[in-house]
Amino acid sequence: MLKRFMTACVLLGLGMLSSPAVYAQQTMLPPLDEPRIDRVQKPWTAAEAAILAPRENNGRVLGVWSTCANAPALCNAWLEFTDYLLQDSTLPIRDRELLIMRIGYLNQGAYEWAAHRGLALSVGISEEELKQITVGSADPNWSEWDATLLKAAEELHEEALLSDETWNALAARYTRRQMMETVFTVGQYNMVAMYLNSLGVQFEEGWIGPPLD
Repeated sequence: MLKRFMTACVLLGLGMLSSPAVYAQQTMLPPLDEPRIDRVQKPWTAAEAAILAPRENNGRVLGVWSTCANAPALCNAWLEFTDYLLQDSTLPIRDRELLIMRIGYLNQGAYEWAAHRGLALSVGISEEELKQITVGSADPNWSEWDATLLKAAEELHEEALLSDETWNALAARYTRRQMMETVFTVGQYNMVAMYLNSLGVQFEEGWIGPPLD
């Protein structure tokens, strides 16, 4: 319960930690302009409340949660994995956010990008690097390590397989558990983009999507 509340408090502000003017006229929006499945509204059923009450902050619940609460059993199973990756993963947070932002962009996951944008900025990813993420590992301004992380997301997106070169580069720094968490993180946020895009989950107020090319 406490872990879920902490996640809610953190994520409720994601994408809002810097001025929304940065990409005001040039951001990618969710691919659907209206939801296919509406968010669960109050009064909640007991099953819905068990999911949403711990994630409510100042009367607000993010659409990523209030939409999935339409299927409580499915939502609970998914959120357990989501909470692990956000709270218990041993990946450095900046590394994790680079992976998430890159796979989100590759999947045109505008909500996913907007949800993690503020957190990315808070862990040392700069506004300029956010733009570089849209280019990916080919951008010459990345460090060798950052380029390796972005390349991992790209290879998993394109081939569902890390190349030997990328695997060995990651293994030079990561533990066995972190190697697995890298793959599971990209896979999770690949699925999240599919979920958010296909169900038409709309932006929260003030959120900023990825810059358009």
